[in-house]
Amino acid sequence: MRCREQTSLNDTKLNRSRLEGVLRNIEAQIRLDRFVYSDIFPDSKRCEDFKKYDDQIKLVKESEPEPTEHLLFNIPTFSQFASEWLAENRVHWKISHNKNVTMIFEKYLIPEFGSFNLDQITRPQIIKYRASIIQPKRKHSNKLSNDWINHVMTPLRGILNEAAMRFDFPTPFINIKPLKIDKTAIEPFSLAEVQFFLSRVRDDFKDYYIVRFFTAMRTAEIDGLKWQFVNLDRNEILIQETLVDGNVETPKTSASYRSIQLSQPVVDALKRQRKVTGNKDYVFSNANGNPLDHRNVTKRVWYPALNEMRLKKRRPYQTRHTCATLWLAAGENPEWIAKQMGHSTTKMLFEVYSRYVPNATRQDGSAFDRLIEQVNFNTMLENVDE
Repeated sequence: MRCREQTSLNDTKLNRSRLEGVLRNIEAQIRLDRFVYSDIFPDSKRCEDFKKYDDQIKLVKESEPEPTEHLLFNIPTFSQFASEWLAENRVHWKISHNKNVTMIFEKYLIPEFGSFNLDQITRPQIIKYRASIIQPKRKHSNKLSNDWINHVMTPLRGILNEAAMRFDFPTPFINIKPLKIDKTAIEPFSLAEVQFFLSRVRDDFKDYYIVRFFTAMRTAEIDGLKWQFVNLDRNEILIQETLVDGNVETPKTSASYRSIQLSQPVVDALKRQRKVTGNKDYVFSNANGNPLDHRNVTKRVWYPALNEMRLKKRRPYQTRHTCATLWLAAGENPEWIAKQMGHSTTKMLFEVYSRYVPNATRQDGSAFDRLIEQVNFNTMLENVDE
């Protein structure tokens, strides 16, 4: 008898793979005379049609030992297992991360490994694949960065390691180290450039950029900033939420949950902004009360402003870098700066930013010069000679 059953799943590659796994399970149970229609489709109207057969098989299953998992399930293909693995991990992923990983599977991993049984994938195959995606397939396309290639390989390692434990075969992802990532060049603004930018930028975005330049907030943090997390009596902003691709999410790390102490220019900017959006949820929003689209702001406000002022073209994220270097230049405590920025230690602070502030890190020798000026160096040498 031909039976059709519906699902509520969207028609995507991953969902098709998921249903192929269900079908494969059904076919295996049919071959072993173990298929119970009501177990797979408990809400189906056809269950009553097969009740007699289902009851007979249930009696057999009660009297005979259950077939081993190996008999019921051969090791599935990468494509079949991918949907199951993604569904299991989705529960503890952020929405944006789930979106990125799903895209990596659909665009990169399934086209390459989808038809292979999991235990057929080899280490040389993985290494050759990684080498193949470094170069773009289309002319005039940008070369993939080592950082992005590592992002592609991370879920591949995760799914193969899990499959190896679950189906008892040696994982092929052994001793495949991540590609080396070059340090991203940062290009902070000087204080003079900040002042010049703020004096020329559009009036309706001046306070927005004052907050960006003088709080070191990440883009997702300022996008998701709500008035409920702004306390002007205590001159602080609490970072409790972020906004990524229109979705409210948790901050990047546990250290990212923090209180940012506000300088007077930021306090004044927020007081002015409250007159504009104080009756809305988000501090920086459009006329409808929806949060700003940072991509739209970058395209229509940020880059045109830099171009008009003849300032070097830089990403808006440089406002965060700028704030860090200005704090260091002002002599603020590095531990305080790290907390303001949402870092758990000062390690990244000194590795990334200190070279832009020589006096703060004593890399220009001036501190030593001032030390030896306090003594008569020539007299000291004469005493040594004696």
